Amino acid sequence: MSKNGQKSLEKNLDEKTDSGESEKRPDGSASEQEKLLAGYPGAALLVAADGSVLHSNAKAAGLEALIQHDAAPEIKDLIEEARSNGSVAARSVSLNSAKGVIVLEITVVPGLGEAGEMMVMARDMTMERNLRTALVESRQRYKDLVEVSSDFSWEVNPEGEFVFVSPRGALGFQAEELINKKTEDFVISPEEFSPLPFVSERPLDNVEIWMNHKDGSTACMVLSCVPLMAEEDGKQRWKGTRGVCRNVTEERENESALARARRREQHLNYIVSTIRDELEPHNMLNAAAAATARALGVAGCRIYRRDEENTFMIAAEHGNTEGLDNLDARFSPLESGDQVAEITLSKWHVLATATNYRQRVNGALSIWKAASGDGWEDDHRLLISDIANQLGIANEQISNHERIVALSRTDSMTGLLNRRAFFEEDIPRRVARLQRNREKAALFYVDMDNFKQVNDIHGHQAGDDALLYLRDLLMEMSRPGDVIARLGGDEFAMWLDGISEEVSENRAARLIEASLKMRQFSGDDDHPLGISVGVAMFDPENGESLDDLMARADAAMYEVKNRGKSGYHMAAPSGSPNQASKDNKTAKEETP
Repeated sequence: MSKNGQKSLEKNLDEKTDSGESEKRPDGSASEQEKLLAGYPGAALLVAADGSVLHSNAKAAGLEALIQHDAAPEIKDLIEEARSNGSVAARSVSLNSAKGVIVLEITVVPGLGEAGEMMVMARDMTMERNLRTALVESRQRYKDLVEVSSDFSWEVNPEGEFVFVSPRGALGFQAEELINKKTEDFVISPEEFSPLPFVSERPLDNVEIWMNHKDGSTACMVLSCVPLMAEEDGKQRWKGTRGVCRNVTEERENESALARARRREQHLNYIVSTIRDELEPHNMLNAAAAATARALGVAGCRIYRRDEENTFMIAAEHGNTEGLDNLDARFSPLESGDQVAEITLSKWHVLATATNYRQRVNGALSIWKAASGDGWEDDHRLLISDIANQLGIANEQISNHERIVALSRTDSMTGLLNRRAFFEEDIPRRVARLQRNREKAALFYVDMDNFKQVNDIHGHQAGDDALLYLRDLLMEMSRPGDVIARLGGDEFAMWLDGISEEVSENRAARLIEASLKMRQFSGDDDHPLGISVGVAMFDPENGESLDDLMARADAAMYEVKNRGKSGYHMAAPSGSPNQASKDNKTAKEETP
């Protein structure tokens, strides 16, 4: 478009001159052409067959300028099309101006006169087009916002039936599958709502409702809606409801999972703190069993430790244990250490898992509840595994404590009790029990004869072999309930519970006889290796102290030493007038 044509068009389109001034006849009357053009509300021209402008109305000055200056070839093409075809031609023409694009709707009507005149009419469609474009954009924007803010939009009629569902459908259903269906058919427990939110007669916002999915699962929806009202007989009457639903199932599941994880963490912290508050290692497991049963709300809990023979031994338990005596026999699935086993035993439904330390199974944890109740939940399985991880460490700590205690109580070479454990821990407990039961016992005080020569002549390894031989000999002469100790160097002690003086003397004689085989370790023939044994009987009726008992046994042993070694001596009873004693002939005297 030329600058002149553009300026003329802008001036006429902006000012919309309504003066109606045009050329008049001398008598002041308007021509027929002028009357024809004046009736059109927009710009109108009468053009000749060659496209030249014959007449124009007041609003057509700009359009006339465009045609005269060939600034709008599209209009001339339209005029030619109408002339050639002999029919009306219409088209939208876009013209660029300083204020933007101007859109004109051009209509050309041919055959108006004998000379082939044509009428060109123009309507400014710029505002209409802009409004239409803005409306389309607004509707699309609104549609996009609704779709991104919800999973589906809907509308129901007064009967509570879907009459509209957004094209994407909902709950796994296609939109057409929901149309004309009752909304209550898709709601879980619709009777809990009064009224159902889908048929609410008042606005609702963010109402949570659970619905059935097509695949059989459930979905949590957050619903917002507004009622549709219409005036009838001067009153507002409800005609339906429309709204949107947003699926928050995943959010609720995540919130629920997080809440369960927090509860598990609280339970675990409670159990762990209970264990840590116990100073005595063995009390840790008792506290853990009680805390686990309380925290999980189960009928009982039992904790096992695994011994060196890979047997599960009960270490602690809490609650009702009736009918669970053979539970450990069902632990074979726990050998791998990474399984949670469900076991039905008697009236109980048991959940069990192994405890581990550095990939080694060192025990087991079991909980149980009535078999008639519901099954175990995932939270129970997760929590019992977490607790088992802590108990695996506790079991190892207890084992280490026991090893340390054992080292402090035992002789490192022979594995027997040491002097402190024998005289300060074990024997006092036995004496207290014997005093309650009014039973007797015997204390054997054993010392090796000529042991120094073994070390001096054959070396300390031979001396160690001789000590171990005597240890085995004493173990053969004792019973499972008896106790043996190495008091230090070549001195040993043996305590025999519930034994008479006669049996003790026979046992001493057999011990001396068996000790003759120790001569194989002798340093030389002049110094045969043997033992001297002093035996003191404990009688709870005498009221003798443990120190006095040990002194009598020690004195009896030295009595043998003073008489030539290699024999036994029975100490006189405590409190006897002359402390008389008897002894056997020495092994040396019996040897030919």
